[in-house]
Amino acid sequence: MILSIFKPEKNLEVLTDAEYRQAFKDFYKPIRSFIYYKCGDVDMAEDITQDVFVKLWETREKIDKRTIKAYLYTIAQNVTINQLKRQQLMFKFRQKPTLDRDTDNPEKLAEMDEYQKKLESVLAILPEGGRQVFLMNRLEDLTYAEIAERLGLSVKAVEKRMSKVLRILREKLGTEL
Repeated sequence: MILSIFKPEKNLEVLTDAEYRQAFKDFYKPIRSFIYYKCGDVDMAEDITQDVFVKLWETREKIDKRTIKAYLYTIAQNVTINQLKRQQLMFKFRQKPTLDRDTDNPEKLAEMDEYQKKLESVLAILPEGGRQVFLMNRLEDLTYAEIAERLGLSVKAVEKRMSKVLRILREKLGTEL
């Protein structure tokens, strides 16, 4: 008899429709409450909870059925943290005062507001890592080295992300940044 030095196989059978429905029935409300306690917003908690169960469905072939509860709470925790960070970055972006605002010229104000909306929509479609690097650099005035240290990346990785974001912004907005 040969002894295996490898760990035994996990129970990685595909989660069936019935098992998914049961997990949804058993854990939807507790997960939603867990998220609500973290974010304090009922609508956000509902949205994130739905995202958690979509993620469960998408990864139903890769999970151990015995640890489904822990898996759901881990997803909920991670998605909530990401959503709160994204919200915080957008809040900082919106609160940054604009320089040289010409309040006497309504056309200029309308043009600036339109550009602001366009910029926000483009920022929303950027890859999360790139958006984070861009906003840290532009809103918090952090250097690439400081961003790299905070995110645990190399300076080259930060430069590459920033370059990609600037290219996208130039394509979508047609301006120098």
